[in-house]
Amino acid sequence: MDAVKKTGTRMDTKKLATLGMLTALAFVVMYLSKFIPSVNGFLDFDFKDVVLCIGGFIYGPIAALTMTVVVCFLEMVTVSHTDIIGCIMNIVATASFVCTACAIYKHNRTMKGAIIGLASAVVVLVVVMLAWNYFLTPIYQRIPREAIVDMLPTIFLPFNAVKGGLNMTVTLLVYKPVVDALRKAKLVPESTSHASPVGAKKHLGMTIVILFVFVSCVLFALSLQGLI
Repeated sequence: MDAVKKTGTRMDTKKLATLGMLTALAFVVMYLSKFIPSVNGFLDFDFKDVVLCIGGFIYGPIAALTMTVVVCFLEMVTVSHTDIIGCIMNIVATASFVCTACAIYKHNRTMKGAIIGLASAVVVLVVVMLAWNYFLTPIYQRIPREAIVDMLPTIFLPFNAVKGGLNMTVTLLVYKPVVDALRKAKLVPESTSHASPVGAKKHLGMTIVILFVFVSCVLFALSLQGLI
């Protein structure tokens, strides 16, 4: 019994250490993302969702939500120029993407499950943020609601679709290398999935498709910023 308790304690300690490390990394990624030019003066491309998704894929959607709240709060009190409403918007946007992806992946821990989860997350992000931008953006940005209505299909919808697409493709590209590194460091347990391995040609083809989507999203993002 004592041995079981000690094993459980070690696992909990490793989990807390890994989640703390990923939360800190998500904050750093968020900070570096601030150097990316904004869209329309206040919409920021932010890649912290990638790190939060990795944590959620490992430990589940509740862990992802916890990390999301912590990082968004730290962002508000350090580098953000928005108030509590902006923080709430940040939490809603991040959680709608990250928690959707992680909840679906939790029940299908395969590449197919990751793709379905992340693609669904992009759709949820776009729909949720259309509603929240309509109701809250006029308050914290002091923009007339009539102007927001005009911006929904032309600014907010494409921005969130591109933001979600970028986070989706980057997550798919970096998840396995990051998790493999965490496993080698003994911070994450070995995989218990019994899914059949993906063939080399199929894996290469999938990577090419993901890269194509990523490049397309980058070009679209540059066009939204008026850079091309």
